[in-house]
Amino acid sequence: EVQLVESGGGLVQTGGSLRLSCAASGLTLDGHTIGWFRQPPGKERERVSCISSTDSSTSYANSVKGRFTISSDNAKNTVYLQMNSLKPEDTAVYFCAIGGSYCESPFDIWGQGTQVTVSS
Repeated sequence: EVQLVESGGGLVQTGGSLRLSCAASGLTLDGHTIGWFRQPPGKERERVSCISSTDSSTSYANSVKGRFTISSDNAKNTVYLQMNSLKPEDTAVYFCAIGGSYCESPFDIWGQGTQVTVSS
């Protein structure tokens, strides 16, 4: 069974940093497209960042460009999301997911999410 487990969320003040981890079991993340998503309270889920399996290119939502960085550690079978200069509007449940060949492909395996709360 393939499982994704997110960790690293928590409460942080505005301007602070967190690093989220997405650890996989039952599958090797290398060679898969991995996305980070978030869902703020009462809002729809949005894609925050993605790393493509096709060419390892990365993409970011405009709202997080320059502040968030996606990376992977194949030896640990883990993908990270480094989040710096956090803002209250970054408050959300963050999910990682496995998708198809490209970041625009559907994502069909999801983790349970980790809560990030940024206080003002």
